[in-house]
Amino acid sequence: MNRRYFLPAAMLTVRRAVAASDKINIVLMGVRGRGRSLTTAFCAQPDVNVAYVCDIDQNVVEPAYKIIENSGRKRPPLVADIRRCLEDKSIDAVVMGTPAHWHAPGTILACDAGKDVYVEKPVSHNVREGRLMVNAARRNKRIVQVGSQLPSLPATQAFHDYVQSGKLGKVLMAKVWNAQLRSNIGHKNDEPVPPGIDYEIWTGPLPKLPFNRNRFHSTVNWHWHYGSGDIGNDGVHELDIARRALGVQLPTMVSGMGRKMYFDDDQQTPDTMNITFDFGDRLMVYEQRLWNPYGLEGCDNGISVYGDKAVAQFGKFRGRNWGYRVLDGADGKEIHSEQHGASSIDTPHARNFLDCVRSRQRPKVDIEEGHWATSLAHLGNIVARTGRAIRFDPKTETIPGDPEANKLIAREYRQHWSTPKL
Repeated sequence: MNRRYFLPAAMLTVRRAVAASDKINIVLMGVRGRGRSLTTAFCAQPDVNVAYVCDIDQNVVEPAYKIIENSGRKRPPLVADIRRCLEDKSIDAVVMGTPAHWHAPGTILACDAGKDVYVEKPVSHNVREGRLMVNAARRNKRIVQVGSQLPSLPATQAFHDYVQSGKLGKVLMAKVWNAQLRSNIGHKNDEPVPPGIDYEIWTGPLPKLPFNRNRFHSTVNWHWHYGSGDIGNDGVHELDIARRALGVQLPTMVSGMGRKMYFDDDQQTPDTMNITFDFGDRLMVYEQRLWNPYGLEGCDNGISVYGDKAVAQFGKFRGRNWGYRVLDGADGKEIHSEQHGASSIDTPHARNFLDCVRSRQRPKVDIEEGHWATSLAHLGNIVARTGRAIRFDPKTETIPGDPEANKLIAREYRQHWSTPKL
């Protein structure tokens, strides 16, 4: 390991100011899957320079390079070790499309190196990591945008404004659903690490498991060691919007169930969930079925906010357009609706992040907002894993009186240069 990686934090946090006329130099960290979509979104911005591609798998980077080159940009160098990018003082921001177990380590390293961060959801692997990310952003005065993109859409703002208008009456409850048909991933044996993959860096601060294709790339979210299941992968988007609509942050009690009821494969996380979040004067219900080809209420992922006069529903109810509709409480007839087109969810969110890098204003989904939403997913998973209701202390972000459940608030790490400092 080169001694340059041990530069004092005070030296690393020195960074240039981004002038209005300057391009914003970014690192694309993780360019497969969601990372490829982010490559498209950021390359669509004229004031962006892609300085590095950082990925541990040489086998998946060419599609991202094609996007970069088709946007008229030069092919940037490929590196596996993010530290090589963070030591470059010209870098302004890191855009992270890595698996979830790298979100907290990568964000904290980048913030401590004086870089702003765009990090995909779920922000963390566990509640404690999310708080560490918030702390890193605040102590380094960094802009950290979470890739829960829906708040950047006009349809979302219109939905939120309607809910807040009082036209629904007294609002006490919201329901979030994730009802779609996922794939059976089958069963796979462990195998040697394929050529072109730096599995040591990919593992990061986690205790190392043997390489398995069902614990890598697109299937990594379905294993407790690395991910948080589909409530963290997909449900967190709508949990965030429902939380904002209700005006709540963290619950005091979480109850319900979650388990595998349908798939016979290597997935560990639930395919079926029904979780209730109690905020005192507000309730939120999360319903998940990953074996439905028919969705719910006309869409596969959606939100209902219930008042004593009417209900407002958000989702893609007509074709592929984001929008919302309002149903009268008396007879269930639609009394109002708005559709805002099938616009990209990534491009406006990327633009908001870049504008905030320049202005130093909080982004649409600041890291603490993302932490609150992702914590809902983590707490739902703790209920599923323990099989019982839990009480949660929002001030300490712990589960008092239940050592087994409280242990799942954090995780154990191995000794590694990327391990978050606790």
